[in-house]
Amino acid sequence: MAIDRDTALSAPPSVQEISWTTRDVLLYHLSLGAGGDDADPELHLTYERDLTVLPTFAMVAGSGISASAGSASGASAPGASLDTPGVDIDLRSILHAGQGLRVHRPLPPAGEATVSSRVTELWDKGKAALIVRESAAVDPRGEPLWTATMRLWARGEGGFGGDPAPATPWSAPDRPADVVLDTPTTPQQALLYRLNGDLNPLHADPGVARRAGFERPILHGLASYGLVCKALADGLLDGDVTRLTDLSVRFAGSLCPGETIRTRVWRAGEELTLHATCPERDDAPVLTHAKATVVA
Repeated sequence: MAIDRDTALSAPPSVQEISWTTRDVLLYHLSLGAGGDDADPELHLTYERDLTVLPTFAMVAGSGISASAGSASGASAPGASLDTPGVDIDLRSILHAGQGLRVHRPLPPAGEATVSSRVTELWDKGKAALIVRESAAVDPRGEPLWTATMRLWARGEGGFGGDPAPATPWSAPDRPADVVLDTPTTPQQALLYRLNGDLNPLHADPGVARRAGFERPILHGLASYGLVCKALADGLLDGDVTRLTDLSVRFAGSLCPGETIRTRVWRAGEELTLHATCPERDDAPVLTHAKATVVA
């Protein structure tokens, strides 16, 4: 059996030691377009003096180009496993369906962490499995840094006998957005972003993209996630990235390099509801079920 739910949920966490440098953080910020405005070099994101770190850097911490150089497709090498007993599937069947992140304090520009990861839920969707995987990072003193929750859609891996998951209907609030943030991307955005560690050729090779059903290479889902994080910091928080503590989304559609991601924001105190679309394609959804928390 490819998936044994009881074994997977009772398995001890896998543990990984990671580290990152200021250079990794600078590259991440540049890959999201930081410093691209002639009028504002955004030195708080692009210069090592007084550098602050976008919270979504946690998604690539420890996965820089040097860590991925041994694999033609980065961390998701064909045939690799999720390193979890009870989940024996080919990563080529997996789509990244959603991502959540909570940062427990501002991330340091350079550091080390211990990351413990485990499967927290497995849903049987019939033709697919929905895998929920949580990763918690602590610094060398054992202090929490971040907790990330990843939703993985494994095509062809359903039928193992689990529950189908509760329905989670979603719609944007029935009123005009309080703020609309437009973030243009550049034609080379995916080529830059992949240097953070995800070398999947889907994001660079036109032939691979066409065989996957796309007209051309697409932007990484986590790049869209980071672009929305930066847009919120720029458009709502006066650039203070430390005020954004939570960001959760579902990946609803692709974005091509050179297109715009439009983020509509509805405020309710510290809680934000978000909906990100692509205006060049009649506002086709890119991110849904999206929420963020900001603090004063």
